[in-house]
Amino acid sequence: MVISNRVAVPDPGGNGQAGGLAVAVNAALKNRSGIWFGWSGRVVESPSDEPQVVRHDSVTYAVVDLSPADFHEYYSGFANRVLWPILHYRVDLAEFTRLDLSGYIRVNETFANQVSKILAPDDVVWVHDYHMMPLARYLRARGHDNKIGFFLHIPLPPPDILRALPHHAEIIGALADYDLVGFQTENDRDNFARYLTLAGGSSSRDGMTYDVHGRSARTGVFPVGIDTAAFSSAAQRLSASSFIRDVKSSLSGRSLVVGVDRLDYSKGIPHRMEAFEKFLTAYPNWRGRVTYLQITPKSRSEIAEYAEIDQAVSAKAGQINGTFGEVAWTPIRYINKTHSRDCLGGLYRIARAALVTPLRDGMNLVAKEYVAAQDPDDPGVLILSQFAGASHELRDGALMVNPHETEGVAAAIRRALEMPLAERRVRYQRMISAVEENDIDRWAGRFLAALGETRRRGSIVSNIRALFAL
Repeated sequence: MVISNRVAVPDPGGNGQAGGLAVAVNAALKNRSGIWFGWSGRVVESPSDEPQVVRHDSVTYAVVDLSPADFHEYYSGFANRVLWPILHYRVDLAEFTRLDLSGYIRVNETFANQVSKILAPDDVVWVHDYHMMPLARYLRARGHDNKIGFFLHIPLPPPDILRALPHHAEIIGALADYDLVGFQTENDRDNFARYLTLAGGSSSRDGMTYDVHGRSARTGVFPVGIDTAAFSSAAQRLSASSFIRDVKSSLSGRSLVVGVDRLDYSKGIPHRMEAFEKFLTAYPNWRGRVTYLQITPKSRSEIAEYAEIDQAVSAKAGQINGTFGEVAWTPIRYINKTHSRDCLGGLYRIARAALVTPLRDGMNLVAKEYVAAQDPDDPGVLILSQFAGASHELRDGALMVNPHETEGVAAAIRRALEMPLAERRVRYQRMISAVEENDIDRWAGRFLAALGETRRRGSIVSNIRALFAL
C-alpha cells in the first residue's frame, strides 16, 4: 500500500499531468499488485466515511475527500505554510497556528482510520512526503504492526531549524515510528540522525538504525531517479514535432537557455533572472544571440507568499525585456502554462543550456530529465545549483553554481554557451551514466528491498507474548 497526499487516478482520456511524486509512486507499483491511498483532490462539505475505490490494471486507487476546514488547516495551513518553508530552511516564512496544527493532526488521524479499514496484516506500507509525517504513529496506535516505510521528497534541514518548529516532537519525532525513513541525500539523512540523537536516540553499530524511546527506525539514502530510457526516447521523438519546429523557427538561429520550475520561492527564479540580467550586462556580445525561456506553472495561488513571488518574477522579466529587448528580439520568454513531460523533453533537447538553480531542493528531477533528453552527439550544458539534491549525482558533469552568487551564475551561462563540443560530450557522458545507473525502477526497488530487510515489529511483540505464555 502506497500512501501520499494526492493520488493520480488514471485519466481515461489520457490528459493527466503526472508530477514527480506520481511518477515515483507508479514505479513502486510497477509489476506489483497494490493500493494507492490518499486525497482525491476534492473539497466537499461532508466527506464520506469510506474511501472511494477505483481499480485499474493491478492497482486499486482508494481516495478520500477533504472538508473545507481540513483543506485550509491541514493542506494550505500547516503543510504548506509551516512544514514546507521550514523544511526548505525558511523559518522566516513559517506562519504557525495551533488551529492549523490541530487540522494537520486531525487529517492524519482520519487517514489512519480510513487506511485501517483496508489494511491487511501482511501489507507493506510506503508513506510519501511531509504531509503525512506522523501517519505511522497513528497506525501503530490502532494496532498495526506492518512494515511501514517513509520517504521524504523534499529537504530535511539541521536540528536547529527543525526544533524551531513548534511541537516538533509530534511531527518530526513521529518519524521514529516508521521502520525505514528514506531521504534524497546523505546531508538530509545526517540532519535527521542528529535530530534523533538530540532527542535521546542511540545509533546501532552501522550508524543507520536508531533506537528512540524503545522504537527502532532505520535510515537510508535513496535519491529519486527518472525513467531514463523512456524520457530520452520521447525527447528524441518530440524534437521532430511541429511544436519543436515552431519553437526553433521562432528562435531564428539564437541559442536557447531553458528553465522549468513550479512557481515557488524555493526555486530561486528571481535570483536566476537577475543572473541573466548580469549576463547580458557583462557580455553584451551575446545580446540578440540568446533567448532564455522560463516555464513556470503557478501553484498554491491562495497563499500570499506565492502571489508575491508571482508578482516579483513577472516584474523582473518585464524590466529585463524592457531594458535589453529589441523589436525583433525578446531576451526572456516567461510562460505560466503547464506543458506535458514529452513537450518539455523536446525543449530540453534543443536547449544549449538549462538553468536548474533552486535555493534549496529535495532532488529536482528537471536536472536529470534535461540530461536524459540530450543528443549525445551535440549535448547541451547543465547549470546546477549546489543546493539541489541532484548535485550529489551530477556534480562531475554539470557547471555547479551558488544561486545566491548571481555574478557566478552569469559567468556560468557564458561558459555554457561557449563551451567546446568535446567538453560538452565529456560532461554529458559523466552525467548520463549517473542518471542511467539510478533510474526510477532501481530507486523503488532499492527502497522496498531495504524496507523488506527491516525487523518486523510484530515479531518482537509476539515473542514477548509467547515468553509470558510459557
